[in-house]
Amino acid sequence: MRILLTGKNGQVGFELQRALAPLGTVIAVERSECDLESETSLRNAIRGAEPDIIVNPAAYTAVDRAESEVARAHAINAVAPGIIGTEAARRGALVVHYSTDYVFDGAASGWYDEQDAPNPQGVYGESKLAGEKSLAASGARHLIFRTSWVFGVHGANFAKTMLRLAAERDELKIVADQIGAPTSAALIADVTAHAIRKIQSDRNGSPDGIYHLAAGGETSWHAYARHIIETARRAGLPIRVAADAILPIATAEYPTPACRPANSRLNTAKLQKTFGLILPHWQRGLDHVLQQITRG
Repeated sequence: MRILLTGKNGQVGFELQRALAPLGTVIAVERSECDLESETSLRNAIRGAEPDIIVNPAAYTAVDRAESEVARAHAINAVAPGIIGTEAARRGALVVHYSTDYVFDGAASGWYDEQDAPNPQGVYGESKLAGEKSLAASGARHLIFRTSWVFGVHGANFAKTMLRLAAERDELKIVADQIGAPTSAALIADVTAHAIRKIQSDRNGSPDGIYHLAAGGETSWHAYARHIIETARRAGLPIRVAADAILPIATAEYPTPACRPANSRLNTAKLQKTFGLILPHWQRGLDHVLQQITRG
């Protein structure tokens, strides 16, 4: 089995190289080899790889910058998945693609199910939703995993930013009225590999469609930051900020160009039932990553 993996240097792409390796030959590419902004580059990469499966974690993820780089976000997040889908359909290949909690407005009081109506509030969410639709319309067999608050050992993320700021500042102000589940790139990669194995062995056909993929539990950015910093403090890292100086603030006190969902909780029951999984609590994945980071 030949697997084409885009975005190999991203948080999820890095972990996918490990998780997918036992399944077959992984052709992992970066932007210089497969530019999602260029239809020619993208089609050439797919045709050259001759994949049975295309796994596409590559994306435009600069949420705030997307508000001023609309065309670029749309090209990468909305148009490219459709191109990938048409090429996959020609070959009879499966596409695994990743989306986001930002397709929702965050106004719901409970957990978002896959059938809940999307209502993105910014360019990033709009472009990711358009990508879901363009892939689905391509006719390719596909899995779309919506995830949230991704972090990992590799690449930039909230956890690493908090560790850096905690070593530099006496006080931190962190938003406390947005809730979700921090989800490790390793978990996303492992679930992806498990789903592919199940599909390959399932005689009844592929369970195509959208699935929510996030760690168990819920937290706020503020509580998330406190856990990161206190874990690092116990590990002996040079933490400057005191525990009582990590202050909760409202979203309105930290204005950004893009609107963030206040509620990013994703119901993962469909994923767990379909693929026979139990998703671990977010603290488990975070603690594992923090162990790796703090050990250097």
